[in-house]
Amino acid sequence: MITAIREVRRAKGMTLDDVARACSPTTTAQTIGRLETGTRTVSVAWLNRIAAALGVTAADLVRLPDRADIAVAAVLEAGGAQAPRKPASVVAPVAAPGMIAVTVAVGTGDYRAGDEIWCERLAPEAFASALNRDVLVPRPAGRFVFGRLIAQEHGEGGARLQVLPFEPRASQQLVTNPPWIGRAVRVLRGL
Repeated sequence: MITAIREVRRAKGMTLDDVARACSPTTTAQTIGRLETGTRTVSVAWLNRIAAALGVTAADLVRLPDRADIAVAAVLEAGGAQAPRKPASVVAPVAAPGMIAVTVAVGTGDYRAGDEIWCERLAPEAFASALNRDVLVPRPAGRFVFGRLIAQEHGEGGARLQVLPFEPRASQQLVTNPPWIGRAVRVLRGL
């Protein structure tokens, strides 16, 4: 199996030791190095463990013949665009199972017309992880509210979410017991 562990690790700015310590359970930098170079066979379990440590999916670490990584030509810094200090590449985004999308027809907040907003679908027990994040919340009759999740309350009637839409002069929306919410995790924007 050909892996892109080294390329993804470098693109994330992590050392072998950083990845080794981020693994659960922790391992050694030497083991990560052997897995990167192919001197030790990468099992599916190792692939999943390293992917979690790098904050990517296991699919991001497997190099397929038709998948091209994109070389980083420049890094935008405070002084302008600079050549990268070390060779680096980025991995094209891959949707995780269960993700949903919002397409933007008219710009609102930080989003522009034409943007695609990828959202991770969350069950009610995970709603708190989306506080102060942009969310899509279903409402009755096929409607939705999209905005910043500013509060979550638990009461006799169940969970109540307070969402502040991005439209100018919009008032906060209160949604009771939604079956799920979508937390925005990635924006794809064409130029």
